[in-house]
Amino acid sequence: MAASIGFRPTRDDERILKEAARPGESTSETLRRALRLLDHERWLMQFRADAERLANENLNDEADAW
Repeated sequence: MAASIGFRPTRDDERILKEAARPGESTSETLRRALRLLDHERWLMQFRADAERLANENLNDEADAW
């Protein structure tokens, strides 16, 4: 089921959209690209947190799985 989202941009939102838009890109395309970038940023934050948590992990101390 496709969701339809209503959006009433503020002046600041309009400025950001205008500055962020690529030539020939619609507002919807700009927003889609921004959402993908946000999703990627969240993925990177989780990646960094996992890497920090596992920084001292030594796989040589683990039993072989086979």
